[in-house]
Amino acid sequence: MSATSTDGGSRAAPPTDGPPVVALDDGAATDDRLTGAKASALARASAQGLPIVPGFVITTTAVERLADGAPLPDEVLAAWGELTGDGRRSLVVRSSSTVEDLGDSSMAGRFESVVGVDGPEEFRRAVDVVIASRETAAAGSDTLTGREPLAVLVQPLLDARSGGVLFGIDPVSGREDRLVVAAVSGGPDRLVSGDVDGDRYELDRSGRRTDVTRGDGGVRLRRPQLQALADLARRTARVFGGPQDVEWAFDEQGRLRLLQSRPVTAEGRGRPVGPVLGPGPVAETFPEPLQPLEADLWLPPLREALRHALLLAGTADRAAVDDSPLVTVLGGWPAVDLDLLESRQETPRLRERLDPRPRLRRLRASWRVGRLRSALPLLARDVLDSTDHVLGGVPPLGDLSDRQLVAVLHRVQPALRSVHAHEVLMGMLVDPAAPRLTGVSAALRVLARSRQAGLTDAEIVAANPVVLALAAPRICAGPQLPSDVDAPDSAPPGDETDAGLLREALRLRVRWLQEVSARAAWTLGERLTAAGRLGGAEQIRGIRLADLAAAVHDPDQVLRPLLEEPGEPLPARFRESDTGRPVPVTGTSGGTGAGGGSGTGPVHHGEDPPEGSVLVVRTLDPSLAPVLPRLAGLVAETGSVLAHLAILARESGVPTVVGYSGALDQFPPGTTVRVDGDTGAVEEETS
Repeated sequence: MSATSTDGGSRAAPPTDGPPVVALDDGAATDDRLTGAKASALARASAQGLPIVPGFVITTTAVERLADGAPLPDEVLAAWGELTGDGRRSLVVRSSSTVEDLGDSSMAGRFESVVGVDGPEEFRRAVDVVIASRETAAAGSDTLTGREPLAVLVQPLLDARSGGVLFGIDPVSGREDRLVVAAVSGGPDRLVSGDVDGDRYELDRSGRRTDVTRGDGGVRLRRPQLQALADLARRTARVFGGPQDVEWAFDEQGRLRLLQSRPVTAEGRGRPVGPVLGPGPVAETFPEPLQPLEADLWLPPLREALRHALLLAGTADRAAVDDSPLVTVLGGWPAVDLDLLESRQETPRLRERLDPRPRLRRLRASWRVGRLRSALPLLARDVLDSTDHVLGGVPPLGDLSDRQLVAVLHRVQPALRSVHAHEVLMGMLVDPAAPRLTGVSAALRVLARSRQAGLTDAEIVAANPVVLALAAPRICAGPQLPSDVDAPDSAPPGDETDAGLLREALRLRVRWLQEVSARAAWTLGERLTAAGRLGGAEQIRGIRLADLAAAVHDPDQVLRPLLEEPGEPLPARFRESDTGRPVPVTGTSGGTGAGGGSGTGPVHHGEDPPEGSVLVVRTLDPSLAPVLPRLAGLVAETGSVLAHLAILARESGVPTVVGYSGALDQFPPGTTVRVDGDTGAVEEETS
């Protein structure tokens, strides 16, 4: 659910004939043109029975006159006297601009609030400070002019036992099945100003605590208080039409008070369901987002391969595999079920310790993997031979009819499934620390030598398809090879019986099969374009495989390609929401050491890292291989120790850490960090 403006988004000019002051319980106070967004929201809340603190508003009409030098109106002074008991109660004087607390921008902290105002002279000065703050705010803003309509909200200073901020959705992950409460002793002012952290509570929609983090200045809230806050979140969302960012306080009598309500500006992502997903294990295979035809060609074989490999190895039970998506795609980015593919390290619960079935399943899996260890190398070589036979039997694509090209697209899929499955199984047998020749390192050597010989990229690919390890799979006229490469100094030892080397050979066949289907699809795109059925060969990527096959068999069928705009890269760990959005899994930090020793250097994001820097990336893109020799370290938010780039980094002696969730945010450019490729630690160095 998107954030909803509490004021309806209105930014109209203030009325010129409005009253100078209105009480919050006056119906006129709900007019945001007269009282500003903050005060009008409280007036609307009051009208719906929400527990606000009573007060009054110096209207936008009066503020314009005060800004021009007029004295404080008698009506305002009378309201002050009534609210304070002729000065016996302290006040809070706050801004209420028409551009504050909107759905697209809260402007939080832009305008002044004055707390603890006593006496008429302090009151006058506080009003002047708040009015003057709109010019101060404009001085540090590209959007404010300093003449935005402004009202002044006046309320008694609440003697609070505790206070804080309540978010109607998780403001970080966007989870809509979670509420987040930050609480401090006393009122919320120290919290919202950043003086203290407070205690952070995570609640479900009923108010049941699911997590708590203790912080500076925090306060322990009891279950009834948390339930009351959850009820306040529901009621404010109902009143304002969307989740709210609420300032609240419990007074000395233990009554909950609503101090402020504005839309949560974080984007709602729904309620997460299903397993924990992540792009890591497939980020190297698919370093770029996929279009619909590419997803149809390459993801179903991978999904089926994972299913067969998991069941054959016995590392997951059939019910879990059948219930899992195994491989999914969001915004063009593939992700896999990490709950099934990653080993779990958490301490088992008592029931699990007493139940022998999980241990027996692990024992059975170990026995199966042991048998596979002896049989798989022979099976892998058979698969390599049969795949090479399939590849060698593909005739020149230009000699095939359109229907034959579609047949090629379908025939490649069983071969892909077989090679994928054996590659996954071989990965279970690979020692991550063992040095080995990789497809990427071999490709770098071939590409560097071929370019020195003056060959074009097309000639290099035709003569040495190993270089495809350096190019992402994509339906296009030809693979995009990296422009500048240096061959690695030396090759690690290679043994044709080594599991790692066999796995690399299988991975290369995966890439070659993908390239065959990509070239066949591109040829079809060119022919359909020449026939006037497509606006360009590139549009073939936006057609589903079933629609393409049907259109080739029926020349009268209209093709409607839909090239998708790629979404943001996926979080390292997330769950898919009921609205189809990725919801990051929080609470995971640190990474997995991928070898290379340790090193220290300044963090770099993006392309062309300088000598001696630590490159922090989202995924282990094979195109980064040429820059490895200049790095002091490599940190990736996703990936595994068996990824091509991780292996090549170890060969180059580059300290490497993979699967470090949130690394890009945690380590901004220029930060000096120490990377430990053995332990997986990445630590900021302090001078």
